[in-house]
Amino acid sequence: DGLAPLAEGLVAETPDALAAAKAAGSGWLAGNPKDYDRTYAFDVPQLFHFLHATQPQTLKKLGIADYRDGKDINRQKFLARLSNEIGKRGVIDVLRKGVDHGPLHFDLFYGTPSPRNAKAVALYVRNRFSVTRQLRYSQDETRRALDLCLFINGLPFSTFELKNSLTKQTVEDAIEQYRRDRDPREKLFEFGRCVVHFAVDDAEVRMCTELRGKGSWFLPFNKGWNDGAGNPPNPAGLKTDYLWKEVLTPTGLTNILENYAQIVEEKNAKTGRKKRKQVFPRFHQLDVVHQVLAHVSAHGPGPRYLIEHSAGSGKSNSIAWLAHQLIALKRDEKEIFDSVIVVTDRRILDDQIQKTVKQFMQVGATVGHAEHSGDLRKFIEEGKKIIISTVQKFPFILDEIEKEAKSKTFAIIIDEAHSSQGGKTSSAMSAALADPEDTVNDALEKRMQARKMLTNASYFAFTATPKNKTLEMFGQPLPPDAEGKVKHRPFHTYTMKQAIQEGFILDVLKSYTPVDSYYKLVKKIEGDPEFDTKRAQKKLRKYVESHDHAIRLKAEIMVDHFHEQVMALNKIGGKARAMLVCSGIERAVQYFHAFKAYLAERKSPYQAIVAFSGEHEFGGAKASESSLNGFPGGDIADKIQEDPYRFLICADKFQT
Repeated sequence: DGLAPLAEGLVAETPDALAAAKAAGSGWLAGNPKDYDRTYAFDVPQLFHFLHATQPQTLKKLGIADYRDGKDINRQKFLARLSNEIGKRGVIDVLRKGVDHGPLHFDLFYGTPSPRNAKAVALYVRNRFSVTRQLRYSQDETRRALDLCLFINGLPFSTFELKNSLTKQTVEDAIEQYRRDRDPREKLFEFGRCVVHFAVDDAEVRMCTELRGKGSWFLPFNKGWNDGAGNPPNPAGLKTDYLWKEVLTPTGLTNILENYAQIVEEKNAKTGRKKRKQVFPRFHQLDVVHQVLAHVSAHGPGPRYLIEHSAGSGKSNSIAWLAHQLIALKRDEKEIFDSVIVVTDRRILDDQIQKTVKQFMQVGATVGHAEHSGDLRKFIEEGKKIIISTVQKFPFILDEIEKEAKSKTFAIIIDEAHSSQGGKTSSAMSAALADPEDTVNDALEKRMQARKMLTNASYFAFTATPKNKTLEMFGQPLPPDAEGKVKHRPFHTYTMKQAIQEGFILDVLKSYTPVDSYYKLVKKIEGDPEFDTKRAQKKLRKYVESHDHAIRLKAEIMVDHFHEQVMALNKIGGKARAMLVCSGIERAVQYFHAFKAYLAERKSPYQAIVAFSGEHEFGGAKASESSLNGFPGGDIADKIQEDPYRFLICADKFQT
């Protein structure tokens, strides 16, 4: 059933599993399905083999006569304690930090050793990575079986459903199997007990970090092909063999466990409720961090990197993971960077970096926020490892580093193209910072011309849609073309095409309708009564005849369409929202008033929200988001998700 290639890729089947795994060089042991304890969801022999090999004295104090004796009370107590801790904290945290049982502490995993630490090396090689086929996991009599389960030291790490084209089944069938047959109430499938669940066929890989029956959400874990979704052809084997050859090696899993996998707690500001979410990196996130770290290790500080990752690529996590790993990166046993400076205007990224760093770094007080002049200097002197600052401060950051810190090295991560423009208050400042990307580029361009680029800093620019200037500044130069022109390419890409094909963002141009063909569209829709056609034609004719009323008329057409062609037909399950993107703030405010008036006339149950930055003169009075909407600008993203708000009218905001 398509199982063999993955299983064989992970473990060579011979009678002596350990010798076979070592001979195959895979580092994987073959687990026995009979060793799986359904009560606690562990491979008990693997767990005790590991504890015996690494912590024999502590294990002795447990007083377990024979770990195979299921009735031994000390064994039961220990396994129950370990199972409870995993239930509370999740397997990621238990593997990382171990578990206390009475006065005893047990380590359950040994991480990557530093090269010269012989004791750490000896412990690391005793970790037991095992793979069990046809694992009968269910506690009831149905005894349902999983295709594969991976264990680290007897604790489950990931499960697999495998399909192949020979049986005419695909990754979609594997996903359906997880949703339909894998009950999230089973011990093995409870939240946090496994790090990730993989659905795999010979062409595609998908992953899910929390099984919820029909609501299980599977993300692509593919390399991408031709700038789009899927995987490249593989002349040497299956398209998906990178999964076990590159990712699911003992070294690869150790890296994910140490630097990426995490459970984050998100608090709903309105309800105060906390929700836990398990995070596992997608392929392009692992790939970009891996490639950047390899390049920096080889070349040291100085080079510039352009990372073109589309919306929907999980940029916040990619930046946070990169920031915390750049800090630890060493060359000739010396840290390459003294500090990592993250330049952003996104609050969400700020929080994410804080959470990520807290989870992965043992050292406290490593993150600083450079909000005032002098902060940067102070943080550099104090040896803060990660410093977060705003896009607007970027020119000053460069000056400060040049003046104060010539002897130190820096990694500057710029989250430039997606910085919000919500921080601008006065129109003078708006003019100066028309584009945050330009703030960054101009500051660097001036230095390039003056030959004052910082040689003690590497730049990592994350952007979804790089302008030519950005490509020239941060991209890798390609060989000159026939005319002698040098083009540049990004260091790493996750394209908009791939994000659209993988379903992370919608292609808005797919359903694009120019206004002059609008009434034709209305005519063609059967559910549209005849008088609507006449009404639309009349309105359009009026629009052509009298531009003064254009805004009001277009507002009417849009509002009518939303009510009659979207809400009346129950599209998007009745949850539809409409967004109107305007060419400027004045236009947005005009439309807001037109929508408001017409919605009231129609006695519509819905309302509009207007979004723009700063405060502006309008009709002789000052207007801001909060004065027009009647609530603070910071609440817009939440409010548009609730009734009665269905229309978002915006200028320079929310467009991405």
